[in-house]
Amino acid sequence: MQSQASAQSTQSSVANGDILLEVKGLKMYFPVTAGAIMQKTVGYIKAVDDVSFFVRKGETLGLVGESGCGKSTTGRSILQFSKPTEGEVRFEGVDLTQLSSQEMRRMRERMQIVFQDPYSSLNPRMTAGAIVGEPVKIHHKVANRTELRERVDELFEVVGLNPTMAGRYPHEFSGGQRQRIGIARALALNPSFIVCDEPVSALDVSIQAQVINLFEELQERFNLTYLFIAHDLSVVRHIADRIAVMYLGHLVEVAPAEELYANPMHPYTQALLSAVPIPDPRIEATRQRIILKGEIPSPLNPPAGCVFHPRCPIMTESCKAAMPELVEMSPDHWVACINA
Repeated sequence: MQSQASAQSTQSSVANGDILLEVKGLKMYFPVTAGAIMQKTVGYIKAVDDVSFFVRKGETLGLVGESGCGKSTTGRSILQFSKPTEGEVRFEGVDLTQLSSQEMRRMRERMQIVFQDPYSSLNPRMTAGAIVGEPVKIHHKVANRTELRERVDELFEVVGLNPTMAGRYPHEFSGGQRQRIGIARALALNPSFIVCDEPVSALDVSIQAQVINLFEELQERFNLTYLFIAHDLSVVRHIADRIAVMYLGHLVEVAPAEELYANPMHPYTQALLSAVPIPDPRIEATRQRIILKGEIPSPLNPPAGCVFHPRCPIMTESCKAAMPELVEMSPDHWVACINA
């Protein structure tokens, strides 16, 4: 077994050309203030608390966990929508946290995001064609309107939409079509990395599979790398190469997708997987369900020691001492639990 200290050397030993994104010690704290006039900071919401992971070129890392655990904040911190409180975010070897706004603007050509809500993320006053073409115009990737229209038509076709629909407004599309517009916009600058922030959770189940298949086709066609954020483990299983499980701002388990489903080692991961329905009624009727007690604690006042211990079915007194480090229990399978 290896500790997190040796994990850093293990991760660094992976060929530098193989790692596209590396996050080290990422923290994102939001201040809580009190007072009507003289506002004073009385605490911090620890949305992301000392998170480290890497993503290899061309792979999909699924980031899963309950609502409020810090998944989306992690994705937005990587893209520098908000400056992290601490930590490094290295993209293609460059620490994004040290870049100026102008330098970050140029870097964003290669880093994009697909948002959760395909309606609120699109400007209702702009046509679909204008929305998709806006990044191309802002970054001066075309010389004239003809080239812009050709690029927009190409992007529409890539995501499975008819280019003749470019003159329509967002409210004239279905939810799945609106999400395809969001994907086309993310592809406009030929990025290498895309944060997919729960991109199918707002869609009908019948449409989710189509959008997931589209993501996979685009990844193969353009050699894309994804950080795929979701709370539905059954969705992530179909697209992720590796899965990182998050709880209250901490990573508690990271493993290849099939390994995680076959051999979950952290009690929180086991509980999540026990809630995923199985289509075989005989297996569904006999398998064990793990029901967690209580509610997820507040990130404003997280519990001492392991943040999961108040709800953990195998908790011991040692769990109250310190947050366990990620330890490599088997090749590429990392767990933060002293009792695993």
